[in-house]
Amino acid sequence: MKQPRKALISTGVVSENRRARYNYLIEDTVEAGLVLSGSEVKSLRHGQANLNDAYAGGIKGGGEAEIALYNAYIPEYAKATIFQHEARRPRKLLLHKREARKWLGAVSREGRTIVPLKLYFNDKGVAKVLLGLATGKKQHDKRETEKARDWQREKSRILRDKS
Repeated sequence: MKQPRKALISTGVVSENRRARYNYLIEDTVEAGLVLSGSEVKSLRHGQANLNDAYAGGIKGGGEAEIALYNAYIPEYAKATIFQHEARRPRKLLLHKREARKWLGAVSREGRTIVPLKLYFNDKGVAKVLLGLATGKKQHDKRETEKARDWQREKSRILRDKS
């Protein structure tokens, strides 16, 4: 009896960092390409990736205005040959130089963080990552966000019950 094949993701979201919007105030976003090996693309097409502990920053010792994605987990592809990739290796991001300089300047001058929000395949089937320029939230900011969200939910329930 044949085993059912695992569904491949040709377009759509592979992984999303939902805690990022809770822990950070996202001020700006940008879409960047990723430099990946073949086995990494295969793992992503099977929907295997984790961005929870990932962050982006400048490449140490690299050229000017180069950004890499650190600590993103893309597991090894089981059916690949001996040419496997490391699961948590730094992956270079493809951005325009001017944009990369602007974002790295904001990180160094203003103490911001570059957080990956979403990893997905675009309409052409190319792997992209959505990056956010973020400021960390304090505990009281997180509570206020939660209160506002709860109030909106309660308000919609009240309005729905009245009609």
